[in-house]
Amino acid sequence: MERRILHVDMDAFYAQIEQRDNPKLQGKPVIVGGKSSSRGVVATASYEARKFGVHSAMPMSRAHQLCPDGYYVRPRFDVYRDESEKIMAIFRSYTEHVQPVAFDEAYLDITHLVRRDMPASRIAAFIKRDIFEATRLTCSAGVSYNKFLAKLSSGMNKPDGLTIIHHGNVHDILMKLPIGAFPGVGRVTEEKMKQDGIHTGLDLYQLTERELIKRFGKRGPRLYDYARGIDHSTVKAERIRKSIGKETTFAVDKNDDDEILGIIRQLSQQVSDKLNRYGLTGDVVTVKMKESDFRSTSRQLKLPYRVSDTTDIYNVCYDLYTALKHPDRPIRLIGVTVGNLEERQFMNMTIYDFI
Repeated sequence: MERRILHVDMDAFYAQIEQRDNPKLQGKPVIVGGKSSSRGVVATASYEARKFGVHSAMPMSRAHQLCPDGYYVRPRFDVYRDESEKIMAIFRSYTEHVQPVAFDEAYLDITHLVRRDMPASRIAAFIKRDIFEATRLTCSAGVSYNKFLAKLSSGMNKPDGLTIIHHGNVHDILMKLPIGAFPGVGRVTEEKMKQDGIHTGLDLYQLTERELIKRFGKRGPRLYDYARGIDHSTVKAERIRKSIGKETTFAVDKNDDDEILGIIRQLSQQVSDKLNRYGLTGDVVTVKMKESDFRSTSRQLKLPYRVSDTTDIYNVCYDLYTALKHPDRPIRLIGVTVGNLEERQFMNMTIYDFI
């Protein structure tokens, strides 16, 4: 199956959080950043502020000149980090293939989720819905068959947009694209290209790969590919393991408690095996399920003791599943996770003392 890559970018993330948390700022030009008297720069500007020409990385002194009546807010990075963690957790409830780019954006490889009755655009819409329900924040999403085009499409209809680039429209989009919008084309390279008569994707497309290598060296082959909508880079998931979990997606939605609980026992065994393999224990157990419309629900319990044994994990999961499962709603996915991991202790010695 051809790849389906999703790029999700929060809309003016920091500024949107400030507007959400302070109703007086809604609809106002909000600029998040340091003091204008210092060498501070704009972290994020709301869309209302962007109409005045204010943008990220601009010196705050310049922002005050352009928008003297704006609402200037000091950053609250602890709040932004908490919201980012919620959003990344939503991404990972859909796929393990998540590559965060910053607090407010990430690539997701959703190829394995796509079905005839569940196109990539619908999955993207579900993710946008889940983010809004969890945070009351909007995001823009782009779907395509590679990372370059997914990121390009996510920025085409901001805010709160959802754009698809496919084989039927990619050529027209790329031919009209300003040369500065291509990855790797910074301001210096953009000016050099314009001096050479390269202003749009069409101008880039008309050059041979040899000509591009001669003009731009090692970047030449990549520019040649981008002009043709080609990008072979993959979504690289990188994160520190704080939990161990296993989940399974059913070929057909299930609603039989005995059958599902049997699968939960199997998942508990798999989690236990991995915990024991690495000499770990945890005291937070989570059961996650996903209904047929991709709506995710979960319930977790913080235990007064640490677990790694299959029976201990399953007994907690049994109670969580019973409290969580709606009797009339079949599910398509069930998952078990043990978190807040620590190395197992043996008489005040870690497992490494025995190796």
